[in-house]
Amino acid sequence: MPSTLQPFLPLLDTLNRPLHDLRISVTDRCNFRCAYCMPKAVFGKDYPYLPHSALLSFEEITRLARQFVALGVRKIRLTGGEPLLRKNIERLVEQLAMLRTPDGHPLDLALTTNGSLLTQKARALKDAGLTRITVSLDSLDDATFRRMNDMDFPVHSVLEGIATAQSAGFGRIKINMVVQRGVNDHEVLPMARYFHGHNVALRFIEYMDVGSTNGWQAKQVVPSEQLLAQLQQHFHLTELPRQSGETATRWGYCRTNSTGADPSLGELGFISSVSQAFCRSCTRARLSTEGQLYLCLFAHQGHDLRSLLRNGVDDTTLQTRIATIWQQRQDRYSELRSLGQIPNTVVDQPLRRIEMSYIGG
Repeated sequence: MPSTLQPFLPLLDTLNRPLHDLRISVTDRCNFRCAYCMPKAVFGKDYPYLPHSALLSFEEITRLARQFVALGVRKIRLTGGEPLLRKNIERLVEQLAMLRTPDGHPLDLALTTNGSLLTQKARALKDAGLTRITVSLDSLDDATFRRMNDMDFPVHSVLEGIATAQSAGFGRIKINMVVQRGVNDHEVLPMARYFHGHNVALRFIEYMDVGSTNGWQAKQVVPSEQLLAQLQQHFHLTELPRQSGETATRWGYCRTNSTGADPSLGELGFISSVSQAFCRSCTRARLSTEGQLYLCLFAHQGHDLRSLLRNGVDDTTLQTRIATIWQQRQDRYSELRSLGQIPNTVVDQPLRRIEMSYIGG
């Protein structure tokens, strides 16, 4: 469907950042209790999750996604919580895969998962039109992995899920590892060695102060520069081009006596939002499972789009609202943190950032 608001394009915020990426959280539930995301002490058996009636339906998600695509979005990523817990998630994938940009191109349609249900779901997701998969995996050591997910879930089941996804036809799968000093930083080299030659993109993510429940401390952050220096002692690496809006710096493996990267060996990536803020190139909007639009992973409040949907507004009104919100965007939390300029209160009231489990990483 062509956009009725072409004068908005290119849609830019106050820092001249375009709207290119949309992350959609489809559930606030997860079957893991990773301390940096959903610590069990907070997200226990009595935690008040959103009722099903509060969640956007697949049809509502698709309608909103269509407006974002008309306004410039070219990549959609489904997140959670754990998105594979959402019943019949492949139906939503199928609906989103049918969307086209104003010039007729399909979307880059991705999904981030903890991998626990990939063995059962990978084929259906591929058949439905999913383009890419990212798996969160913080350790290969089973004891460390079980301790970190805090649900005694074995690492071999995630590795089986990754293998199943590859067999289903997914290309270069991304593996995300959140590195915490004193928790799993000893696993960085084993992870790189294991996935070397597997044609995956292994990405190391600096431990971030997302939300208000994970007890974040700066001393637990391992800067990407340190990780890169460590890995360069064991692998011959060369830096790869960084695409516009991409959050990770990318490095390719080189074979002996070669200066060029061999794509078949896979690649390494580093997401450095703590030590090297990339706010100025951020092109992402985030849609919560109940239809709140957030402009930053570290946001304090969102913009209600669900009410507009359920009050029956037309597409032009939806597009105009989304465009106006983006044009007023000035979020740059990580950059301000690095400058020591983050406020902790507004009118003497503590600020609570949204949780990663609610909006997706």
